[in-house]
Amino acid sequence: MAPVPDTSLPKPPGRLARFLDGDVWHSFKRSPTAILAALIAAACVFCALFAGWVSPQDPFDLTTLDLMDSRLPPAWIDGGSTKYLLGTDDQGRDILSALMYGARISLLVGLASVLLSLVLGVGLGLLAGFVGGRTDAFIMRVCDVMLSFPAILVALLIDGVGRALFPQAHETLAFGVLILAIALTDWVRYARTVRGSTMVERQKEYVQAARIIGVPSLRIMRRHVLPNVMGPVLVLATIQVATAILTEATLSFLGVGVPPTSPSLGTLIRVGNDFLFSGEWWITIFPGLMLVLIALSVNLLGDWLRDALNPRLR
Repeated sequence: MAPVPDTSLPKPPGRLARFLDGDVWHSFKRSPTAILAALIAAACVFCALFAGWVSPQDPFDLTTLDLMDSRLPPAWIDGGSTKYLLGTDDQGRDILSALMYGARISLLVGLASVLLSLVLGVGLGLLAGFVGGRTDAFIMRVCDVMLSFPAILVALLIDGVGRALFPQAHETLAFGVLILAIALTDWVRYARTVRGSTMVERQKEYVQAARIIGVPSLRIMRRHVLPNVMGPVLVLATIQVATAILTEATLSFLGVGVPPTSPSLGTLIRVGNDFLFSGEWWITIFPGLMLVLIALSVNLLGDWLRDALNPRLR
């Protein structure tokens, strides 16, 4: 008896297989700049997340600090110690360890603020572009007002008001105020980008067909329009991570950022700035270089992602 042929359909590939076989991954493999930027960003994120395990010491544990080791130069300079590869600051804290712990706070504030502004901006932009009318006009006028103020000024104002209302606030609340201050200055970019894309998508046939068969507007926005407008938003969010980190560093440098007990890269730069002209350049130069590396790698990844998602450049 002849065997019965197998007529079952092959199993569709999973999401990972489709991604590895897609244009984005192929573009990433062909871009040395994107690979280098991804490696630098991954190394910074790894050191920040696992600072408690990979750092030589805990720079904020007062029991491990020795003022006799303060202002030591890097290990390759006369007077330096191999125990402190990048030197120490005025309190005897290891600069290398402080960079890892400071990068953790900067990345946390940057990513959290971008996520909050992404949710707020995408939601309002989607609503304005799909509903239109007075709702669209009101949201866009709010965006115009927000764009008329410098972002750093708005962040300073919100952070200053938060500290005035809650002078004895816990560190968690201080972080929340800082994240909110940065997010409220960045959501406008997402709202305007999503609004423009939504106004194009709502005129297409699939949206009109969904309306005709009675699909609720909220479901159309969430299930059909939103996935088609997220491409430019993802590129913008990648670049805005670097901007948010730089904004947090600026606020911390001005003394209105994270609490002094949990210094970020901006706080370390501000502390080192007092010793820059007295010869202890490493106290501020190395935190500045760390900040530049993080921002540059994220910006390069954003530029690559923009080109990879643009079908005209493929």
